[in-house]
Amino acid sequence: MFLKDSPFSTKQSVKIGDKIIDFSTPKIMGVLNVTPDSFFDGGKHNSLENAVRSAEKMIASGADFIDVGGYSSRPGAQEVCMEEEMDRTTPVVEAIHKSFPDVQISIDTFRKKVAEENFNKGATWVNDISAGNLDHKMISWIREYNIPYIAMHMRGNPQNMQSKCNYHNLIKEVISELTYSVKALSSEHPLILDPGFGFSKTLEQNYELMNNLEHFGSLNRPFIVGISRKSMIYKVLKTSPNEALNGTTVLNTLGILKGASVLRVHDVRQAKEIVELLGRLEYKK
Repeated sequence: MFLKDSPFSTKQSVKIGDKIIDFSTPKIMGVLNVTPDSFFDGGKHNSLENAVRSAEKMIASGADFIDVGGYSSRPGAQEVCMEEEMDRTTPVVEAIHKSFPDVQISIDTFRKKVAEENFNKGATWVNDISAGNLDHKMISWIREYNIPYIAMHMRGNPQNMQSKCNYHNLIKEVISELTYSVKALSSEHPLILDPGFGFSKTLEQNYELMNNLEHFGSLNRPFIVGISRKSMIYKVLKTSPNEALNGTTVLNTLGILKGASVLRVHDVRQAKEIVELLGRLEYKK
């Protein structure tokens, strides 16, 4: 058992139809943004061929999920209409599913219609930065069809979220607001939670969240750490996203030690190495 005797145990498996995803060994989610303006990989996957090639490389490096996004959620990013988001994502999801039918594909969107169209093309999870709060049709659809769901904590929207960072008790409020957003889903629903590093949180709050990440284990759900190359790393180190891989690795390691079940990353091989090395160790109470 990975992380045997860890005090930070979470629900270790999720059932999707006849398949069981076992999170006792943490999973790796590779980020595939098909946007021109994402903070790190914007424009890198501006053709279908490039996107599929990148997915192939991530899968070969050990990715368990490919997370396809067509709407940049970085602070201050421009609004993208629904039709453009679908035009960006559906061909990519369809091509990846056709080439790699066994890989888990998550569609990174807060719009129910975008999620639905991508499910028709082969997506298997919805990764929603708003936990259903930006499209109120999302949760009812997720519940009705038992759609595997990744729900992230965020206040507001990508355009105004950084003005909504006032908390009396950061950890309690993030947990409370996140669980309230998905209260309509049953205890057996295939669900992963995301504390939302960088979303409606200041740099200092991001580190407070990391310092207290083990509290998310009390929710008895797999939870995800998504800090890859983010400003909480490169601003502290006074570098840039391009130079933030080492810092990402350090914090991803800490995330697993505190109970994370999924690492969402741009650099799959390095994240996979964290899991493989920590899998050689045991952590006692």
